[in-house]
Amino acid sequence: MKSLTKLLLSSGIAISCVQSTLHGQDDIAKAPELTEAADRAIERGLEWLIKTQRQDGSWASDSGTHDIGGTSLALMAFMVKGHFPGFGKYGEPLNRGKNYLLKRAEESQSGVLAGMYEHGLYTLALSELWGMTAEVEDNKKIQTALEKAVQVILRAQSPLGGWRYSARPDAGQDTSVTATVFVALASAQQAGILVPTETIDRVVGYLRDQVWNEKTGGFGYQGKSGTTIACSAGGAYIAQLAGQRDTEWVGSALRYLENTPKAFARAEIGYYYYAHYYAISAMVQAGDKQYANWYPQIRDSLIQLQKTDGSWKEKENDYVSNTPMAIIILGTPHCYIPIYQR
Repeated sequence: MKSLTKLLLSSGIAISCVQSTLHGQDDIAKAPELTEAADRAIERGLEWLIKTQRQDGSWASDSGTHDIGGTSLALMAFMVKGHFPGFGKYGEPLNRGKNYLLKRAEESQSGVLAGMYEHGLYTLALSELWGMTAEVEDNKKIQTALEKAVQVILRAQSPLGGWRYSARPDAGQDTSVTATVFVALASAQQAGILVPTETIDRVVGYLRDQVWNEKTGGFGYQGKSGTTIACSAGGAYIAQLAGQRDTEWVGSALRYLENTPKAFARAEIGYYYYAHYYAISAMVQAGDKQYANWYPQIRDSLIQLQKTDGSWKEKENDYVSNTPMAIIILGTPHCYIPIYQR
């Protein structure tokens, strides 16, 4: 029943989000944020992902690491345009990716498949896949894996309210991991999984009291100092998801982002794709004005940064996250994934 409810909810959000401003496919090209160039960039990115999927159904870095996070993000990249396992031209490779995650889940007795960064992405992918696959019998498998993954997150929350790399409450906390993990919890809660109010309250307390810098308005990594666009975007977004959208301290974080010099200059911003993955969602949550100002700038930046092979790979690193995150950002107007919508 939960899976069916989520299917109907997700479809309803996708339809209402698009039809609230558009009336049919012909109008999509007329919307300023949904340019033909952006759609081409997304399709080229998806084709690159298909070409680089591994034989076992996963996506990973060139060195073979980060397969859980890479597979989870790749599946999300296809979902952003309404592609789900078992349906359409990408149905078979997406099935293989989904089956890879489920196989790894079945092999893990503890529910921990990787570090908390990847665990958060994995939990998010499961949540958004639940009820959206062609094989009905997969629903129970996804639900079981999702519930176990959420329990891992709940057990690993630190006393201060955040998360860090290891799935233990004594591992500490930082804003970056906390953002990745809490987005997954918020998605799971939307899907019908119980997330205790206490857990959410502790996250809010951590953000507001431990890492939000009253002077700059932004968020630090492991404290109030050294605010960055990546931490500020992630902190603002999860605070919004935690019910703090209209608070002054979240508003100040948004202003910090909007006033960051050269926010759309790749050479100036560390962890560029990761930062903007959260920043665009924070602007969606903030409202139409902020979104309308932010999206065209990051859209045009990403189009320029795309490689000739369709990827967003960079020579200086081996981040498996760059390409799927770029696709997810570009695909924001398509409104198919509930957690990324207001």
